[in-house]
Amino acid sequence: MTWTLGWIGWILWFAIEEGAALARGGTPATLSGHIWKWFAIGDDPHPRALTRLRRFALLAGLAWLTAHLLTGGRF
Repeated sequence: MTWTLGWIGWILWFAIEEGAALARGGTPATLSGHIWKWFAIGDDPHPRALTRLRRFALLAGLAWLTAHLLTGGRF
């Protein structure tokens, strides 16, 4: 039960943080805005190799997380 409450608290904190970011700063202040900044999404039509590597790491991580959640942890 403690872990469940912790995760619910984390989700609620995220919703509050994201809502405040939208209300006060708009999209650049949100998690999406920060990820786009950190991974230089949309900044350069011809990104450098390191930027491409960072983007690939993001894509691979998100692909793994999706597969992990959809397979019940088997992947």
